[in-house]
Amino acid sequence: MVIMEGEKDLNKLLKTMKPKLNAGDYVFCTVSDMKGIDISEVISLFKEEEGNSIIIKKELADSLKLKYSFVAAWITLTVHSSLEAVGLTAAFSSAFSQEGISCNVVAAFFHDHIFVDKKDAEKANKKHQLSKRKANGMNQKVQTSGLRRMTHNP
Repeated sequence: MVIMEGEKDLNKLLKTMKPKLNAGDYVFCTVSDMKGIDISEVISLFKEEEGNSIIIKKELADSLKLKYSFVAAWITLTVHSSLEAVGLTAAFSSAFSQEGISCNVVAAFFHDHIFVDKKDAEKANKKHQLSKRKANGMNQKVQTSGLRRMTHNP
């Protein structure tokens, strides 16, 4: 099966990304095994040395009596970015950092997903929209470190 390769060009990614704020509250939990957890309800699973880290809806965690310390909103960047793309994570991470917004990034095959504190969800989504508008009128230059600097097009 042939799978279309994702975009690597940061300029195109920034110009075409469409952040989507997903409905609901999400939490990060750790479990030693997956007994009692329907895998179809798991947003993300990562096997770590200490246990399985999962991202699930808060309601599910509450019903399973799982512990969590962070309630997040989930934003999906609906542009198909390549796993080899340089600078996209740094671009929005830097923008969020300037606003005092913590972000936790999950890179999946087709899209990047950002989990931000629930109280910052609207602020983060607006920041993405503003970043996109700026990118449409600006030329993005990616430094070798992966960070970006914005300068006006001539």
